[in-house]
Amino acid sequence: MRQTCLFLLPFALLACSGLAWAKKIYKYTDPQGVVHFTDVKPGGLVDVAETVVNVENRNIADLRIDGGEDEREAHVFNQLAGPVEVRIGMSEQRNVVADPPLPLTTVIGANQDRVVSRVRRAADGASGGFKMDFHAVPGDPRARARDFDYHVPLGGQFRIDQGFGGVFSHDDEQSKYAVDMAVNEGTPVLAARDGVVMQVENDFVGNGLDKEKFAARANVVRVLHDDGSMAVYAHLRTESVVVQPGHHVYVGDKLGESGNTGFSTGPHLHFCIQVNQGMRLVSIPFHLSGPDGAVAIPDSRKGQDPTALGQGGH
Repeated sequence: MRQTCLFLLPFALLACSGLAWAKKIYKYTDPQGVVHFTDVKPGGLVDVAETVVNVENRNIADLRIDGGEDEREAHVFNQLAGPVEVRIGMSEQRNVVADPPLPLTTVIGANQDRVVSRVRRAADGASGGFKMDFHAVPGDPRARARDFDYHVPLGGQFRIDQGFGGVFSHDDEQSKYAVDMAVNEGTPVLAARDGVVMQVENDFVGNGLDKEKFAARANVVRVLHDDGSMAVYAHLRTESVVVQPGHHVYVGDKLGESGNTGFSTGPHLHFCIQVNQGMRLVSIPFHLSGPDGAVAIPDSRKGQDPTALGQGGH
Protein backbone atom coordinates (compact mmCIF):
# COMPACT_ATOMS: atom_id res chain seq x y z
CA MET A 1 0.00 0.00 0.00
CA ARG A 2 1.43 3.35 -1.07
CA GLN A 3 0.31 6.91 -0.41
CA THR A 4 1.72 10.26 -1.50
CA CYS A 5 0.66 13.27 0.56
CA LEU A 6 1.39 17.00 0.30
CA PHE A 7 1.61 19.25 3.36
CA LEU A 8 2.18 22.98 3.60
CA LEU A 9 3.19 25.01 6.65
CA PRO A 10 1.55 26.96 8.23
CA PHE A 11 -1.55 25.56 6.52
CA ALA A 12 -1.83 21.85 5.79
CA LEU A 13 -3.26 20.33 2.64
CA LEU A 14 -3.60 16.57 2.68
CA ALA A 15 -4.06 14.92 -0.71
CA CYS A 16 -4.16 11.14 -0.66
CA SER A 17 -5.90 9.01 -3.23
CA GLY A 18 -7.76 5.76 -2.49
CA LEU A 19 -9.35 2.96 -4.46
CA ALA A 20 -13.04 2.13 -4.50
CA TRP A 21 -14.39 -1.20 -3.39
CA ALA A 22 -17.91 -2.61 -3.32
CA LYS A 23 -20.13 -3.84 -0.53
CA LYS A 24 -23.79 -4.67 -0.04
CA ILE A 25 -26.33 -2.47 1.70
CA TYR A 26 -29.62 -4.02 2.84
CA LYS A 27 -32.95 -2.22 3.16
CA TYR A 28 -35.83 -3.75 5.10
CA THR A 29 -38.95 -2.75 7.00
CA ASP A 30 -39.41 -4.10 10.53
CA PRO A 31 -42.80 -5.26 11.95
CA GLN A 32 -43.40 -1.75 13.32
CA GLY A 33 -43.12 -0.28 9.83
CA VAL A 34 -39.72 1.37 10.39
CA VAL A 35 -37.35 1.29 7.38
CA HIS A 36 -33.74 0.26 8.13
CA PHE A 37 -30.50 0.40 6.13
CA THR A 38 -27.60 -1.84 7.21
CA ASP A 39 -24.46 -3.51 5.85
CA VAL A 40 -25.23 -6.67 7.86
CA LYS A 41 -27.67 -9.02 6.16
CA PRO A 42 -30.73 -9.31 8.44
CA GLY A 43 -31.90 -12.81 9.26
CA GLY A 44 -35.46 -14.09 9.55
CA LEU A 45 -36.90 -11.49 7.18
CA VAL A 46 -38.36 -12.12 3.74
CA ASP A 47 -38.66 -8.68 2.18
CA VAL A 48 -35.05 -7.46 2.06
CA ALA A 49 -33.78 -5.24 -0.76
CA GLU A 50 -30.10 -5.58 -1.62
CA THR A 51 -27.94 -2.87 -3.23
CA VAL A 52 -24.25 -2.91 -4.14
CA VAL A 53 -22.47 0.38 -3.45
CA ASN A 54 -18.92 1.67 -3.86
CA VAL A 55 -17.06 2.99 -0.83
CA GLU A 56 -13.46 3.98 -0.16
CA ASN A 57 -10.83 1.25 -0.04
CA ARG A 58 -9.47 0.53 3.42
CA ASN A 59 -5.76 0.94 4.03
CA ILE A 60 -3.72 -1.46 6.14
CA ALA A 61 -2.15 1.58 7.80
CA ASP A 62 -2.90 5.29 7.77
CA LEU A 63 -0.62 8.32 7.91
CA ARG A 64 -1.95 11.31 9.85
CA ILE A 65 -0.30 14.69 10.37
CA ASP A 66 -1.13 16.69 13.52
CA GLY A 67 0.29 19.85 15.01
CA GLY A 68 0.50 23.61 14.74
CA GLU A 69 2.06 26.14 12.41
CA ASP A 70 5.67 25.48 13.35
CA GLU A 71 5.77 21.75 13.99
CA ARG A 72 3.84 18.72 12.80
CA GLU A 73 3.78 15.14 14.07
CA ALA A 74 3.61 12.26 11.61
CA HIS A 75 1.41 9.54 13.14
CA VAL A 76 1.03 6.06 11.69
CA PHE A 77 -2.00 4.02 12.71
CA ASN A 78 -1.79 0.29 11.98
CA GLN A 79 -5.26 -0.93 11.02
CA LEU A 80 -4.30 -4.62 11.23
CA ALA A 81 -4.32 -6.99 14.22
CA GLY A 82 -0.70 -7.85 13.47
CA PRO A 83 2.56 -6.02 12.71
CA VAL A 84 3.03 -3.76 9.71
CA GLU A 85 6.31 -2.42 8.35
CA VAL A 86 6.14 1.16 7.06
CA ARG A 87 8.51 3.40 5.13
CA ILE A 88 8.10 7.18 5.26
CA GLY A 89 10.06 9.69 3.24
CA MET A 90 9.90 13.24 1.92
CA SER A 91 10.14 13.54 -1.84
CA GLU A 92 9.92 17.33 -1.56
CA GLN A 93 10.77 19.68 1.30
CA ARG A 94 11.16 23.43 1.72
CA ASN A 95 12.48 25.05 4.89
CA VAL A 96 11.61 22.03 7.07
CA VAL A 97 13.60 19.38 8.95
CA ALA A 98 12.42 16.03 10.31
CA ASP A 99 13.36 14.39 13.63
CA PRO A 100 14.23 11.57 13.29
CA PRO A 101 15.42 12.25 9.74
CA LEU A 102 13.49 10.86 6.80
CA PRO A 103 13.34 8.48 5.04
CA LEU A 104 12.88 5.91 7.79
CA THR A 105 11.54 2.37 7.99
CA THR A 106 9.96 0.97 11.14
CA VAL A 107 7.57 -1.71 12.38
CA ILE A 108 4.23 -0.68 13.91
CA GLY A 109 2.56 -3.18 16.27
CA ALA A 110 -0.97 -4.51 15.97
CA ASN A 111 -3.57 -1.70 16.05
CA GLN A 112 -0.90 0.71 17.29
CA ASP A 113 -0.97 4.48 16.74
CA ARG A 114 2.55 5.91 16.93
CA VAL A 115 4.35 9.17 16.22
CA VAL A 116 7.21 8.22 13.90
CA SER A 117 8.68 11.66 13.12
CA ARG A 118 8.28 15.37 13.83
CA VAL A 119 8.61 17.97 11.09
CA ARG A 120 9.37 21.61 11.96
CA ARG A 121 10.42 24.82 10.29
CA ALA A 122 14.13 25.10 9.66
CA ALA A 123 14.05 28.93 9.89
CA ASP A 124 11.60 31.22 11.67
CA GLY A 125 9.51 33.64 9.67
CA ALA A 126 9.63 31.73 6.40
CA SER A 127 6.96 29.49 5.00
CA GLY A 128 7.70 25.84 4.46
CA GLY A 129 6.20 22.68 3.11
CA PHE A 130 6.89 19.08 2.29
CA LYS A 131 5.61 16.17 0.24
CA MET A 132 5.54 12.85 2.09
CA ASP A 133 5.61 9.33 0.64
CA PHE A 134 4.20 6.47 2.69
CA HIS A 135 4.34 2.72 2.01
CA ALA A 136 3.09 -0.10 4.25
CA VAL A 137 3.54 -3.90 4.07
CA PRO A 138 1.99 -6.53 6.40
CA GLY A 139 4.31 -8.50 8.67
CA ASP A 140 7.54 -8.06 10.59
CA PRO A 141 10.76 -8.54 8.56
CA ARG A 142 12.54 -9.81 11.69
CA ALA A 143 10.32 -12.91 11.78
CA ARG A 144 11.83 -16.23 10.74
CA ALA A 145 9.36 -18.74 9.29
CA ARG A 146 9.98 -22.37 10.19
CA ASP A 147 9.13 -25.42 8.11
CA PHE A 148 5.57 -26.50 8.88
CA ASP A 149 3.12 -29.14 7.65
CA TYR A 150 -0.16 -27.32 6.96
CA HIS A 151 -3.55 -29.02 7.08
CA VAL A 152 -5.78 -28.85 4.02
CA PRO A 153 -7.75 -25.59 4.46
CA LEU A 154 -11.04 -26.91 3.04
CA GLY A 155 -13.92 -28.91 4.46
CA GLY A 156 -14.86 -30.66 1.23
CA GLN A 157 -13.63 -32.15 -2.04
CA PHE A 158 -11.22 -30.04 -4.09
CA ARG A 159 -9.02 -30.16 -7.17
CA ILE A 160 -5.69 -28.36 -7.55
CA ASP A 161 -5.92 -26.21 -10.68
CA GLN A 162 -2.75 -24.19 -10.20
CA GLY A 163 0.33 -24.90 -8.11
CA PHE A 164 3.69 -23.30 -7.39
CA GLY A 165 4.80 -21.08 -10.27
CA GLY A 166 1.47 -21.32 -12.10
CA VAL A 167 1.65 -19.32 -15.32
CA PHE A 168 -1.88 -17.92 -15.12
CA SER A 169 -1.56 -15.84 -11.95
CA HIS A 170 1.25 -17.25 -9.76
CA ASP A 171 3.88 -15.21 -11.54
CA ASP A 172 4.94 -12.67 -8.91
CA GLU A 173 6.73 -13.06 -5.59
CA GLN A 174 3.56 -12.63 -3.52
CA SER A 175 1.90 -15.61 -5.24
CA LYS A 176 4.75 -17.68 -6.69
CA TYR A 177 4.29 -20.31 -3.99
CA ALA A 178 0.50 -20.44 -3.86
CA VAL A 179 -2.02 -23.17 -4.60
CA ASP A 180 -5.46 -22.70 -6.18
CA MET A 181 -7.99 -25.32 -5.06
CA ALA A 182 -11.10 -25.56 -7.22
CA VAL A 183 -14.19 -26.22 -5.08
CA ASN A 184 -17.92 -25.60 -5.09
CA GLU A 185 -18.85 -22.12 -3.92
CA GLY A 186 -19.80 -22.17 -0.25
CA THR A 187 -17.34 -24.93 0.76
CA PRO A 188 -16.10 -24.29 4.34
CA VAL A 189 -12.65 -22.70 4.46
CA LEU A 190 -10.75 -23.91 7.52
CA ALA A 191 -7.67 -22.71 9.39
CA ALA A 192 -4.65 -24.68 8.21
CA ARG A 193 -2.59 -23.72 11.28
CA ASP A 194 -3.13 -22.06 14.66
CA GLY A 195 -2.81 -18.29 14.65
CA VAL A 196 -4.37 -14.86 15.10
CA VAL A 197 -6.62 -13.29 12.48
CA MET A 198 -4.87 -10.07 11.48
CA GLN A 199 -6.92 -8.94 8.46
CA VAL A 200 -10.39 -9.56 7.04
CA GLU A 201 -11.90 -8.37 3.76
CA ASN A 202 -15.49 -9.60 3.53
CA ASP A 203 -17.51 -7.20 1.38
CA PHE A 204 -16.07 -7.32 -2.13
CA VAL A 205 -18.56 -8.26 -4.85
CA GLY A 206 -17.85 -9.56 -8.34
CA ASN A 207 -15.00 -11.12 -10.27
CA GLY A 208 -13.29 -10.90 -13.63
CA LEU A 209 -10.07 -11.09 -15.63
CA ASP A 210 -9.31 -7.35 -15.59
CA LYS A 211 -6.28 -7.58 -13.28
CA GLU A 212 -6.07 -3.84 -12.68
CA LYS A 213 -9.70 -3.72 -11.59
CA PHE A 214 -10.06 -7.01 -9.69
CA ALA A 215 -6.59 -7.94 -8.34
CA ALA A 216 -7.17 -6.10 -5.05
CA ARG A 217 -10.87 -7.00 -4.71
CA ALA A 218 -10.82 -10.56 -3.43
CA ASN A 219 -12.34 -11.28 -0.03
CA VAL A 220 -9.48 -12.42 2.18
CA VAL A 221 -8.61 -13.69 5.64
CA ARG A 222 -4.97 -13.21 6.70
CA VAL A 223 -3.81 -15.23 9.73
CA LEU A 224 -0.59 -14.49 11.63
CA HIS A 225 1.35 -17.51 12.95
CA ASP A 226 3.61 -17.68 16.00
CA ASP A 227 6.76 -17.59 13.82
CA GLY A 228 5.67 -14.39 12.04
CA SER A 229 4.59 -16.04 8.80
CA MET A 230 1.10 -15.29 7.48
CA ALA A 231 -1.46 -17.54 5.77
CA VAL A 232 -3.64 -15.97 3.09
CA TYR A 233 -7.08 -17.45 2.30
CA ALA A 234 -8.43 -15.58 -0.74
CA HIS A 235 -11.42 -15.26 -3.12
CA LEU A 236 -13.87 -15.99 -0.30
CA ARG A 237 -17.62 -15.72 -0.74
CA THR A 238 -19.08 -12.28 -0.06
CA GLU A 239 -20.07 -11.82 3.60
CA SER A 240 -19.14 -15.42 4.49
CA VAL A 241 -16.28 -14.69 6.88
CA VAL A 242 -17.12 -15.70 10.46
CA VAL A 243 -13.97 -14.47 12.26
CA GLN A 244 -12.80 -11.00 13.22
CA PRO A 245 -9.34 -9.41 13.42
CA GLY A 246 -7.75 -10.30 16.74
CA HIS A 247 -9.51 -13.67 17.06
CA HIS A 248 -7.36 -16.69 17.89
CA VAL A 249 -8.08 -19.58 15.53
CA TYR A 250 -6.99 -23.20 15.69
CA VAL A 251 -6.49 -25.88 13.04
CA GLY A 252 -9.87 -26.83 11.56
CA ASP A 253 -11.74 -23.71 12.74
CA LYS A 254 -14.05 -22.30 10.09
CA LEU A 255 -12.91 -18.95 8.70
CA GLY A 256 -15.50 -18.48 5.95
CA GLU A 257 -16.63 -20.04 2.69
CA SER A 258 -15.02 -20.46 -0.71
CA GLY A 259 -16.16 -18.05 -3.38
CA ASN A 260 -15.38 -16.37 -6.67
CA THR A 261 -14.40 -12.78 -5.86
CA GLY A 262 -11.62 -10.65 -7.29
CA PHE A 263 -9.25 -11.73 -10.10
CA SER A 264 -10.85 -15.12 -10.59
CA THR A 265 -12.40 -17.30 -13.30
CA GLY A 266 -14.42 -19.59 -11.04
CA PRO A 267 -15.01 -20.70 -7.44
CA HIS A 268 -11.75 -21.66 -5.74
CA LEU A 269 -9.54 -21.02 -2.73
CA HIS A 270 -6.20 -19.31 -3.24
CA PHE A 271 -3.95 -20.35 -0.35
CA CYS A 272 -0.38 -19.31 0.34
CA ILE A 273 2.10 -18.55 3.12
CA GLN A 274 3.72 -15.11 3.03
CA VAL A 275 6.51 -13.36 4.90
CA ASN A 276 7.73 -9.77 4.88
CA GLN A 277 11.26 -9.68 3.52
CA GLY A 278 12.01 -6.02 4.18
CA MET A 279 9.12 -4.04 2.66
CA ARG A 280 8.45 -6.92 0.25
CA LEU A 281 5.62 -9.40 0.69
CA VAL A 282 6.94 -12.77 -0.48
CA SER A 283 5.32 -16.21 -0.66
CA ILE A 284 7.30 -19.23 0.51
CA PRO A 285 7.02 -22.99 -0.19
CA PHE A 286 4.92 -25.10 2.18
CA HIS A 287 3.61 -28.64 2.65
CA LEU A 288 -0.06 -29.70 2.75
CA SER A 289 -1.50 -32.76 4.46
CA GLY A 290 -5.01 -34.20 4.46
CA PRO A 291 -6.67 -37.22 6.10
CA ASP A 292 -4.97 -39.52 3.58
CA GLY A 293 -1.51 -38.03 3.98
CA ALA A 294 0.55 -35.55 1.99
CA VAL A 295 -1.13 -33.61 -0.83
CA ALA A 296 0.94 -33.29 -4.01
CA ILE A 297 1.29 -29.68 -5.17
CA PRO A 298 2.49 -29.26 -8.79
CA ASP A 299 5.81 -27.37 -8.71
CA SER A 300 7.62 -25.81 -11.67
CA ARG A 301 10.88 -25.94 -9.71
CA LYS A 302 10.78 -29.72 -10.07
CA GLY A 303 9.96 -29.69 -13.76
CA GLN A 304 6.27 -30.35 -13.15
CA ASP A 305 3.54 -28.56 -15.05
CA PRO A 306 2.44 -25.90 -12.50
CA THR A 307 -1.07 -25.85 -13.96
CA ALA A 308 -1.57 -29.62 -13.95
CA LEU A 309 -4.23 -31.11 -11.72
CA GLY A 310 -3.00 -32.29 -8.37
CA GLN A 311 -4.28 -34.84 -5.88
CA GLY A 312 -7.10 -33.59 -3.72
CA GLY A 313 -9.76 -34.55 -1.25
CA HIS A 314 -10.89 -34.09 2.33
